[in-house]
Amino acid sequence: MRTQGHLVKFIDRFRQAKTIVLGDIMADKYVYGKVSRISPEAPVPVVEVVKETTVPGGAGNVASNIASLGGKIFLVGVVGEDAPGKALIDDLTKRGVNTDGVFYDGVRPTTLKTRIIAHHQQVVRCDWENKINLSPLLNEKIINYLKRTIPSVNAVVISDYGKGVISPFLLKRAIFLSHRYHRPVVVDPKVEHFLRYRRVTCITPNLSEAMGGMHWHRVDSEKNLKNLGEKILKKLNCASVLITRGEQGMILFEISHKMKSNTRITRIPTSAREVYDVTGAGDTVVSVLSLGLASGMDIRSAAWLANYAAGIVIGKLGTATVLPKELRAAVLRGT
Repeated sequence: MRTQGHLVKFIDRFRQAKTIVLGDIMADKYVYGKVSRISPEAPVPVVEVVKETTVPGGAGNVASNIASLGGKIFLVGVVGEDAPGKALIDDLTKRGVNTDGVFYDGVRPTTLKTRIIAHHQQVVRCDWENKINLSPLLNEKIINYLKRTIPSVNAVVISDYGKGVISPFLLKRAIFLSHRYHRPVVVDPKVEHFLRYRRVTCITPNLSEAMGGMHWHRVDSEKNLKNLGEKILKKLNCASVLITRGEQGMILFEISHKMKSNTRITRIPTSAREVYDVTGAGDTVVSVLSLGLASGMDIRSAAWLANYAAGIVIGKLGTATVLPKELRAAVLRGT
């Protein structure tokens, strides 16, 4: 394990880190209420609404997490020409996110996920979305923005939720430009696109996504898990794979020419004290991992720090962010 002092010193360096997040931007709406009766119209609970909140989700949540930790963030993607889209851009701007790379798309609505929660339990989720691919004009706008911005940042994040932004064409261009300027690329993957994320610095699937992406039906032993990680490294020709495993923590696979097997494996136990809500935990991991790399951390140190951040965010209800003081305190107490 990395020492607490080693990890904490990098948190203060986040303020100098610049990161691009490219991906599917969405709004996460939460409707909170209480249930005291069943509807006479159908056997469903009647939720008496107490309050509503809307926060950035998807790539927007990754950007919010980076901004919350003090990093300079440039968000790239699209929203609809509608009220939720305009409200989302306003919210992101207030959070300190640069939204010059967010473009309006007149043929799709802003992706909106509405979760109805009663007594700390999610009752139902409603999604408004259109997954069609971006028009050639929007692709051109995004690529031109990436060409202008990647040279001035320290890391690139690709946040793929399968909502139409990360096409094979745009993905290849983003990775190509990142390589040209020697910028690390961190990918939060979509299972259906798994084999497209070639030659990136790190891919961060959960265990289910890693299995699905490689068409494995089960992993029932540590040996199988090791084989899965090594096969992803080889298949994608990437530098590292960070597989998140919920209450079992994370496991990091790296290409290492110093090891006999050419693979370095680091097991990171969970730091969560209480699991309250796992919504957005993957966004937090990729945010802190990329901030760590952008600040000069090695991949193992960045993974340890991301694990501490994930332990904080799953102790909060809904899509949440982490503050530097929270992360610093978690590292110093070792949980």
